[in-house]
Amino acid sequence: EVVFLEDNEYRLLVAVADVDIFVADHSPIDQAARVNTTSVYTGVKNFPMLPDRLSFDLTSLLQGKSRRAMVVEVRISRGGQISGSRIFPALVKNKAKLCYDAVAGWLEEKARAPEALAREKELRLQLELQDRLARMLRRVRMAAGALEFSTLDTRIEMAANGRVKRIVSRRQNRAERIIEELMVACNQSTAAFLAARDLPVFSRVVREPERWPRIVELAASYHSRLPTDPDAKALSAFLRKARQAKPDAFADLSLAVIKLIGRGEYHVLPGGRIPEGHFGLALNHYAHSTAPNRRYPDLLTQRLLKAALSGPSKNVYSLPELQSLARHCTQQEDAANKVERQVKKCAAAELLEDKKGCLFSALVTGSSDKGIWVRIKNPPVEGKLVRGSHKVKVGDRLRVRLLATDVEKGFIDFARV
Repeated sequence: EVVFLEDNEYRLLVAVADVDIFVADHSPIDQAARVNTTSVYTGVKNFPMLPDRLSFDLTSLLQGKSRRAMVVEVRISRGGQISGSRIFPALVKNKAKLCYDAVAGWLEEKARAPEALAREKELRLQLELQDRLARMLRRVRMAAGALEFSTLDTRIEMAANGRVKRIVSRRQNRAERIIEELMVACNQSTAAFLAARDLPVFSRVVREPERWPRIVELAASYHSRLPTDPDAKALSAFLRKARQAKPDAFADLSLAVIKLIGRGEYHVLPGGRIPEGHFGLALNHYAHSTAPNRRYPDLLTQRLLKAALSGPSKNVYSLPELQSLARHCTQQEDAANKVERQVKKCAAAELLEDKKGCLFSALVTGSSDKGIWVRIKNPPVEGKLVRGSHKVKVGDRLRVRLLATDVEKGFIDFARV
């Protein structure tokens, strides 16, 4: 919920389901969640971190149901700066379950309001206020050097016979951007809340990119110049310029830059010490906190917040234990991402089985000692460049021919034409 105050400030209230009351630390369910650390979404079958009764009912903010929650209240100035926050337990009730696409269509005046919005003027006004605040927060983040990408999310559609019917891509819509911005503000405030009390923060970190020189080269190929040392503001300005110049090609550029920046990781330092920060968001303090029923780091942060509210003597985890969990959560997230990618590769290989010998336009998306990877647009899938990879770099555009596929292994092999 967003409230516009008389002093031209905003009050943002984000309710996060209280998972900790159902999943006691070191209980059997907690031990299983601690091993997996995350839900896995393959596109064909999903594997929730917690049992279904918890994931989809007791810890889900279902429409019309009262649920225990931890509420993060964030005060935001009229200039878009976070001016304060507080955290408290509450009983909340979700007024309406809304679909991202339907809300986005209404906000962009491309479709009628969904039934729940058409019925309640108060709900329409609330979403308009959330949209206004989200756009302001986004402008402030971009000015501070946060990176704005446009990536394509792919979805596997299965036929009735169990075969892959198609793989479709979609971009983030306006309704999803609202949630993203409000969750970023919540996560930032949560981390700052713990840090201000000299308590450990289970930080989400994206380090300065080691492959920055390659990003500089990539920018040069777009006739732009970046400094020799990593600079988020300069990179953000380049991305904005590139998006304006070639909006249709921006998703490809985004993918190349994301791969060169590298993955995020979890990191814990002693209370009071500032972590390396999040390069992509241009923030010093950041912690995942809004999805404790599908990410173990969020559940850990929820427990740390509860301990902080209980008093300075309350200590749920030792620093070495948190640091060990941070390494484990990073490893398990990488493993989950690998599984999700592998299933998509197998699905893509099945979809392309009858396209051997066909030509495609491709973008070079990855380069390592294991080889060169390229992505084609239609269908939006990735494969390995097994011939003609000499002097090829991430971001290059090529014409390729499909040589072979292996559905079981998820292999798709291309040759440069």
